[in-house]
Amino acid sequence: MKRLFSILAIATVMAFGNIQAATAPAQLTTNVQLLIAPITTTIQAEEAAAEEPESFHQNLKKRFIEGGPSFMGIVLLCLILGLAIAIERIIFLNLSTTNSKKLQQNVEDALNSGGVEAAKEVCRNTKGPVASIYYQGLDRADESIDAAEKAVVAYGGVQMGQLEKNVSWVSLFIALAPMLGFMGTVIGMIDAFDKIEAAGDMQPSLVAGGIKVALLTTVFGLIVAIILQVFYNYIIAKIDSIVNDMEDASITLIDMLVAYKNKK
Repeated sequence: MKRLFSILAIATVMAFGNIQAATAPAQLTTNVQLLIAPITTTIQAEEAAAEEPESFHQNLKKRFIEGGPSFMGIVLLCLILGLAIAIERIIFLNLSTTNSKKLQQNVEDALNSGGVEAAKEVCRNTKGPVASIYYQGLDRADESIDAAEKAVVAYGGVQMGQLEKNVSWVSLFIALAPMLGFMGTVIGMIDAFDKIEAAGDMQPSLVAGGIKVALLTTVFGLIVAIILQVFYNYIIAKIDSIVNDMEDASITLIDMLVAYKNKK
């Protein structure tokens, strides 16, 4: 009987040991998977981020840095200065724009009701070159029609100069930016040929980097010129519109003064 209990005890111990031996690898595998899971997730996230295409801003920044600080910095300076002048001119021209038809009617009504001084007061309370031309013509109205006409023409030239102030700098930067880009391209090509001469062999990998950098300067120079050209054309169109209003106002003012003189 004792022998039977001994055999059963030994069998129970062996069975329990086999169960632990069978479950140990599974538990170990589970623990290893729990440890590896964060690392695997991080690696997959990095690979997904690496596979994502670069945005336009990131690509532009990368290409700008690859172009080198010398010519790229000068081209960027042209863009900054050109945009600063263009924005200043656009603000000035928008502030100089007036409703010519409304001003003409107000001046005519004031001239017929209160005389020259009332019309001049209307012009003083209105901003813009058209109102200034009206004022200069009315200021010489007591002398003669010819004197008023000469004053309008002379002051019109002054106002036109104010409208076109600093616009030539924008056109300079438009021409300068691509020229600097072409210069960077030429210098980059010269550097590439120097490397070929020094190596004594024509290897694409030897000159590819230099040629790429050289072409990048031209690309950015053209981009700057295109951006500034859009602003420049808008400024010129705005100036032409204001000048046309000034010329029409000059003719209208002389007609109003002639009619006012005849009534007197």
